[in-house]
Amino acid sequence: MTLALYVPVASPVHRLPAGVKLLCLAALAVLLFARPTPAVAGAALVGTLVVGLGAARLPVAVLARQAWALRWFLLVLFVVHALTADVVSGAHTVLRLLTLVLAAAVVTATTRVSEMVRVVELLGAPLRLVGGRPERVGLLFAMALRFVPVLIERADRIRAAQAARGGAPRGLRALRTTVAPLLVQLLQMAHDVSEALDARGADDVPVRRPGGA
Repeated sequence: MTLALYVPVASPVHRLPAGVKLLCLAALAVLLFARPTPAVAGAALVGTLVVGLGAARLPVAVLARQAWALRWFLLVLFVVHALTADVVSGAHTVLRLLTLVLAAAVVTATTRVSEMVRVVELLGAPLRLVGGRPERVGLLFAMALRFVPVLIERADRIRAAQAARGGAPRGLRALRTTVAPLLVQLLQMAHDVSEALDARGADDVPVRRPGGA
């Protein structure tokens, strides 16, 4: 699955506070699991599409990419449930997961990363009572949102380079030939980012002066 990047559009959904949108996403997840029926999942999917394509004015391609990226996973999930339980159970499971993915895509496409980071830092404020630093939690959240698309792009580049050299492996061999160089690049990126953070003093502990000055 890819993450939907922020789409700058003037819409009521974009103007909503990030905390409200994240709360609605959490409420939707609770509803889908508290009321596990196909009717509820179907209504939630329709509502998500209405909000995303109508109220938020997002391009169809933004949500279509999310569903397309999950196509094989959803197919396998459906087949497994159909074989172990029944077809209705498989369809319901797929419908519920697809709804959550598209709802999350609507949130990320209508909310700037900086706004979500502020919400995460606010929620992590109680960590200060035990010596934690909410800013670090917010930084990790922002880095996760930023680097997932980067890793997907690197994987696509690796596959394109292999195809250009005349090799287009399939199956487990394709997974192996992609994961190995991707892991090397991931470790190199992690090393570069850690050095950059150290150079900027990201791990420094703030000095507390007597009297709170």
